[in-house]
Amino acid sequence: MNPKVLVAGSGGQLGVELVREFSRRGYQVTGFNREGLDITDPAKVEQAVAALDPGLVINSAAYNMVDVAEREPAAAYQINALAVRNLALACRQNDSRLVHFSTDYVFDGTKGTPYTEDDKPHPLGAYAVSKYAGELYAQAYLDNALIIRCSGVFGPGGLNTARGNFVELMLRLASGGQPIKVVEDHFASPTYAPVLAARTADLVERQASGVFHGGGGTAISWFEYARLIFAAAGLAPELKPTNEREYRTAARRPKFSALDNRRMAEAGVEPFPTLEAAVRSYMQLRERYTAAKP
Repeated sequence: MNPKVLVAGSGGQLGVELVREFSRRGYQVTGFNREGLDITDPAKVEQAVAALDPGLVINSAAYNMVDVAEREPAAAYQINALAVRNLALACRQNDSRLVHFSTDYVFDGTKGTPYTEDDKPHPLGAYAVSKYAGELYAQAYLDNALIIRCSGVFGPGGLNTARGNFVELMLRLASGGQPIKVVEDHFASPTYAPVLAARTADLVERQASGVFHGGGGTAISWFEYARLIFAAAGLAPELKPTNEREYRTAARRPKFSALDNRRMAEAGVEPFPTLEAAVRSYMQLRERYTAAKP
């Protein structure tokens, strides 16, 4: 395989881990953040892929402002769907493989148990529709696209991004000294970015294609997730459960969108660690990164 890898969205918390993991494995990685490559511009995407001539293009860029997308659905669709089409077309022209990351939000959350790759998507809002459309565009133009759905991604790269992640949000709220309310009736499978990057590389090296679930392996409510975070951080803020009825949002969200990584296991890829272990690892890396800052 051509050892050159192009990573779009390399400044995000998953992107930085993808660059690190593929570089560690000996690939020649070129990362582009939003300023370096506008993936919504088909001409620029075509030029970048042709100039670099990568064997692999990885798209970790995304519009993920779920509620804002209800006010600006066109912007979400431009980045999450049409930009994927641009990348897929460029990959087809260059004979490059494409890895694209999608989301648990393609499901409506009514199943009540973790979703497998064989379950039929039913997105509930503008963000979710745009992400599912991105999957369809990748598959429409490429026979060997690898699509990995993930859930609630968190990693140390979130320390340096504008939106952060759920762990950072909880720690920030804890520092405010006020009671914290978190929904107890919505469930997901939070995914640790460094592990997701490693499992992605494993799938690539196995020549995998099609749709795979890369959820964190633990179905948990956001309330229990917050409790786990505070325990790992050695904090004891006043944490109160709330629910969907009390905490209304602009966008509809799936109530139970945990992912079953069945197909990844069948491909011989190592399972994800427990969420508790992942959060402990995050806290250790967070402490190291924070201490290293001037």
